[in-house]
Amino acid sequence: MRVLLVEDEPDLSDLVVAGLKAAGYAVDAAGDWPDADVLLDLADYDCVVLDRMLPSGDSLHRLERRRRTGWSAPVLCLTALNALPDRVDGFRSGADDYLPKPFAMEELVVRVGSLARRAAHRLPVHLAHADIEMDAARREVRRDGVLLTLTHKEYAVLRHLLVHGETVVTRTALVEHCWDEMADPVSNVVDAVMAGLRRKLGPPSPIRTVRGHGFILGSADPDLP
Repeated sequence: MRVLLVEDEPDLSDLVVAGLKAAGYAVDAAGDWPDADVLLDLADYDCVVLDRMLPSGDSLHRLERRRRTGWSAPVLCLTALNALPDRVDGFRSGADDYLPKPFAMEELVVRVGSLARRAAHRLPVHLAHADIEMDAARREVRRDGVLLTLTHKEYAVLRHLLVHGETVVTRTALVEHCWDEMADPVSNVVDAVMAGLRRKLGPPSPIRTVRGHGFILGSADPDLP
C-alpha cells in the first residue's frame, strides 16, 4: 500500500514516515498542499494522512475542492484541532477519519490500514493464482498449503501481480505501487525483491519475465509482448 503524508513539522513528519514504513507501507511526504497536489496528480494513494493547518492555510478547503472533482482516496486528518466543530468540519469537507495530536503511532498505523481496507476501491481480501493463496486480512501467503514468510516488499509485489492475474505488470507500475517516490525505476530494487520472492515461492516459478515489458503470473511465453 502507498500512503501520502502531508505534514509541515519536519520532526513529526520523519516520525510518521518511519512508523508507516516500519508497518510495511510505501510513504511519500509533502510539507504543504501545493507539493501534495503535485504528488496526488502523479500517483494513486491507498490513504492520505493530512495535517489540517499547513503553511498555505487550512487544508480542508483544498480537500473539499478535490472531493468535488470525484477524487476518492481515503483521508485521515491528523491535527491538534480536536474540538467537536473542528471534527465536524473535517468530515463535511471530505475527511474519512480524524486523529488528534498527540497520538500513538500504533493507532495511526491501524487507522490507516482500516481506511485503506474500507475504501470502495480496495482490492479483494482473498487472492489466488494456481496453487498460490493470499489472505490480505491476515497478511498470509501460502503455496500448495505451505505458509510462506515474505518481506513487506515481497508481499506487496506479489499482491500486485495477483491482482492483475495473467496480465503483464511493468517494472514502472511495480515501483509506483510498491515503493515511494524516492525509488529509481531503473535501479535493481525490483530485481532484488523479485529474486527473493521467486526463491521463497519455490520451483516451478509462477512469475515469468516478459523481456522489455515486465512480469506476469502464469505459464505465458516470456518472449511474448
